[in-house]
This record gives sequence, structure tokens and C-alpha cells, in this order.
Amino acid sequence: MKTGFWVAGKPPPALRMTGTVVVFDFDRTLIDDDSDRWVVTEMGLTQLFNELRRSTMPWNSLMDRMMMELHLQGKTSEDIKECLKRTPMHPQVAAAIKSAHASGCDLKIISDANQFFIESILECHGLLGCFSQIVTNPTSLDGDGRLKIFPYHDPVSSSHGCNLCPSNMCKGQVIDQFLASASENGRKRYIYLGDGRNDFCPTLKLVEGDHVMPRKDYPLWDRICSNRMLIKADIHEWSDGEELAKMLLHLIQ
Repeated sequence: MKTGFWVAGKPPPALRMTGTVVVFDFDRTLIDDDSDRWVVTEMGLTQLFNELRRSTMPWNSLMDRMMMELHLQGKTSEDIKECLKRTPMHPQVAAAIKSAHASGCDLKIISDANQFFIESILECHGLLGCFSQIVTNPTSLDGDGRLKIFPYHDPVSSSHGCNLCPSNMCKGQVIDQFLASASENGRKRYIYLGDGRNDFCPTLKLVEGDHVMPRKDYPLWDRICSNRMLIKADIHEWSDGEELAKMLLHLIQ
């Protein structure tokens, strides 16, 4: 495993970098909490959530059921948005995102949260316009105003076939799509930030000259430490929002 700062050099012509793409996970990376659990806890759904969690209900279906419960209680999407505004985000992370965007980096999010939660939080912090693409579980409001959450990949009709990722989303496949769409303009340098088990698959898509920033002592970090020989990108661990911001700003300079 390579650690520490990447020493800039000229990669082989086939891998010459033409710009920087920064890809963020969302929960416990860009924000310092889990947006699903934040809403469940703050809106008084913990007991029902724990009861249904014991079943075999997929996570997306479980969160969709939580949104139905809020609707039955008379809570609106605006009530949910107000709750999401209180989700903790380190101020230095927000500032680093704005700096990276201003410097010309292409910022993207790949997350197993959902569209409504992510967009609401980013909008609250004035960050939504910094991201060129957000790939996550889609949402919609039905005719009665009830928030509905859907899986990014339908496990039944469009299984992704990756045994490293949950059935509703393969983040590595999303990275492959990013790479394919930009291949005509030359390969860009990628910086990937994450914390969870499902961030390991996209980490394996990175090559020399790329960087991965795992949150220390979280599942991604553990998987990297257990599979060091599989990682081609340079590795830069971080523990909190301050360290994340400092490392990211160093890498994009």
C-alpha cells in the first residue's frame, strides 16, 4: 500500500491526466453523519425503524416505508427538508468543496443515500451548484406529496452482478461509466473520498496517479488495509472534516 503524498511526475502517455475529478461518498464523508439515520432519529421513527429492520426488507424499501410513515403522520417534504438542514457538515469541508470547484475540479457524488436528502443538504449549505453529477437512489413526490425512494439499480430487473456492492448500487460500475464518457478527452486524475464497504469497489477502479481518501478506522479503510496489493492509487487517510479538507486542498493544488 502506498501512503503519503503523491509526488507529481509525468505518467506514461496512455495515462496522461487532463484535469481532476473529485468523487465524494456522502454519508459520513461529505457530511459527518448518516442522512437516513439522521431523519429516522430526528423525526421520531427509531422504534418503527428498528422493528422493520429485523425483517429482510431491503434498505431502500425500509427508508421508503419510513417516508410513508411520515406522510401518514401529516409530515410534508418541507418538514423533512427542515430536518435535513440540521445535518452536521464540517465548515472546512464546505469551504474545501467551494475551493475545489473554483479551481476547476469536476466534483461528483456517488452515494447510497437518496436524491432528495442529498440535494436538500447541499442546497442548504450553498453547495449544490458545485457538483456536476450526483449519482444516487432516485426520489419523487407522488400526487399526494409523499416522498418516495427508489433503488438506483432495480435488484430484480437490472442486477449489476457485483458481489462487492449492495444489490441497489455498484459504485464501481458508476466509476466505469464516468471513465467511458470522458475517454475521448484523455483520462483525468481521480480523487475518491469514502468511508464504507461499498466504496471499496470504486477504489479498485483507480490507477497510478489517482488518489483514494478513506476515512480512518471505517470499513473502507479496513478493506484497503486487508487488500493492500490490490490498490494502485495513492492512499491518504483522514479522521475528521478538518483533515479531509486539508488533504483534499493539498492534492488539488
